[in-house]
Order: sequence, then structure tokens, then C-alpha cells
Amino acid sequence: MTATPTITHATPVGPLTLAASESGLTRCTSRPARVPANGAGEASPSARGWLDLARRELDDYFAGRLRDFTVAVDLHRVGALHRQVLAGLARVGYGETITYGALAAAVGLTDAGPRQVGGAMARNPVLIIVPCHRVLGAGGTLVGYAGGLTAKRRLLDLESHDRTLQLDLAL
Repeated sequence: MTATPTITHATPVGPLTLAASESGLTRCTSRPARVPANGAGEASPSARGWLDLARRELDDYFAGRLRDFTVAVDLHRVGALHRQVLAGLARVGYGETITYGALAAAVGLTDAGPRQVGGAMARNPVLIIVPCHRVLGAGGTLVGYAGGLTAKRRLLDLESHDRTLQLDLAL
């Protein structure tokens, strides 16, 4: 059995812990690794490749050169309901936001839907790549983010700033 590679990658919003399987990135969190983040070690070449791609794409994202991540994400450890909600984020593009309630409706959740969306966002194992920072509270309020509200605000500012520049250039 090959090891699950775990590394720490420095970013403008703080260090991110990245982990990957042979199928894709399994973790991109602001939480420190549970085991020493000593690189890919004896990991499979595929897992090491996903980590390398994730690092490059994160660097490009923070530099304003990347809007859509291509690194594969492996959510096999995430429950079906949370995967459904996280998949719904694919509809929320770079520089856009959605509320918990609107995302719940978009993925077919009723009654406690916004609460279920909140639970999925809180447990998102692949921050930034699966863009839960784009989900806002009712009325567009800035609430909840596993990486902290300061990081969430910085990510939203990065995306809105880049989007504004793109619009200005088109005029």
C-alpha cells in the first residue's frame, strides 16, 4: 500500500495542507497535517503529480492567472449528501457568489437545506479548489469559513478584483 502524500504549501492566506490519492486531491485545508507534512515520500507517481499540479494551480490562482482549477478532486471519503452540495458549487463561477439558501434550492434540498449546505461547507476537505468561499449568508452576509473569515474575504476580494480588471479591459 502506498502512502498518502501530505505537504504544506505557503499561500497569501496562510499555509495550506495538501493531500492526494491516486485519483486526485483529497485535502486542501488550513488545518495542519495530522502527520508530519514531509512531502510525497513513497506515494504513487499519480498522487505526487496531483500535489504538484495543485501547488502550481494555487500559485497561479493567487497570482490572478487562473480562474478554473483542473486538478482532479477525490471526494470518496465525503458522504453522498455533502458531495451533492459540493458538486453544486461547480455552478458558481469565479468572482460570483451564492447564498446558502440558493445553493440548497439549486441542489434540490428543502426544509433544512441551508443548514445542510452549511454542514457541507464546514466539512469541505478541499478549500479553494472546491470554492465554498463563494457561499454567503442570507442577504450576502459574510459568514462561516473553515479557513477563517479573513481568508474568505481575501479570496472574494481577489476574485472580484480580477473580475473588475477583466471588465475594465474589455471596454
